[in-house]
Amino acid sequence: MDIYDSLLVWAKAQGIKLHGIEPHEIPNRGVGIVATKDLAPSTLILTVPTTSLRTLESVPSPLVKSYPPKDFTVHGLLAATLTIDTDPTFNAWNAVIPTPCSLLSSLPLAWPPSLHPFLPPPALSLLQKQLSKFSLDYSTFLSASSSHKSIPRETYLYNWLLVNTRTFYHETAKTRKLRLPRDDRMVLQPIADLFNHSSTGCSVSFDESQFTISTDRAYAEGEEVVICYGRHGNDFLLVEYGFVFDGNKWDEVGLDEIILPELTARQKEELDELGFLGKYLLDAEEVCYRTQVALRAICLPSREWRRVAQGEDDGEAHQEKVDDLLASMLTKYVARIDDRLEKIRLLKEGEPCQRAMLSLRWLQIRRLVERALERLTSQ
Repeated sequence: MDIYDSLLVWAKAQGIKLHGIEPHEIPNRGVGIVATKDLAPSTLILTVPTTSLRTLESVPSPLVKSYPPKDFTVHGLLAATLTIDTDPTFNAWNAVIPTPCSLLSSLPLAWPPSLHPFLPPPALSLLQKQLSKFSLDYSTFLSASSSHKSIPRETYLYNWLLVNTRTFYHETAKTRKLRLPRDDRMVLQPIADLFNHSSTGCSVSFDESQFTISTDRAYAEGEEVVICYGRHGNDFLLVEYGFVFDGNKWDEVGLDEIILPELTARQKEELDELGFLGKYLLDAEEVCYRTQVALRAICLPSREWRRVAQGEDDGEAHQEKVDDLLASMLTKYVARIDDRLEKIRLLKEGEPCQRAMLSLRWLQIRRLVERALERLTSQ
């Protein structure tokens, strides 16, 4: 019996019900879920009872009590449970999770710090926030028991990242009472954590008794069945989940690094005053409204661009001038991206797969920028 057969036997004993699906190795995507028969839209394919979840309620009481309330997070507690719990109940489930080698090599938080500066700025910003969250949870873990100090940091990091990459949002009376932050209302659930991500996917819902997953469309027998982790660009997916993919309809490029240096101190003050400083984005269709305002701040008198920012003018009269400025900036950005790609090519730090991921991400960004340039120059 292989590990997936064992998992299915265990899952059945937990009351987990699969309908027309099963775990399967997916080329270049690890383990996923495939259809074992043709599936119609809105078909219920998975039911996971709440009793089989690993949640705040399932964390051993002594461990919960050892955590200082001010530093308490569900994320940290679940990671601690995975680190120190030897309950054989979960052996079949544990057998199919990513190995430490594969998980730690794919997630930037576990990469050599020397690679971090080569991440796109939005990804680096996300990573810095993630590092702060991890550092607090790890510090809390160490302070919870003197015995924890003998556990390697990498072991806790691995389990913390397992929780980060494989949990689902879940709300209970207890999490509501504790007023936990939304992103900390999380649970681990078997089978469901094997679904891979796509820009659109099956619907996931829950109530007090169970999680359910239903098809979003028709799936043919043998086809991979996917869910959507959220409307996330590839910078987010890289930092939080360790992958990116072409064709991501939610992908976007941060433009702060090419726009902010062009703003004067006064312009930055005015934009900040109106709530338009930073977070400038380009997606597959257009630049965001914040970017349009910032570009006008650079090339128009203050009284004119402020009217656009305040919704008193649609800005169409100056659009050509703004588009020319944007095209000039994006052209320079392409050159900057090419320089980064060359520097990444020459890197010796880290693993080949990590350097390849950096290159892939910057190539995706380059394509989005080039497409924007094509739109601007064809008008």
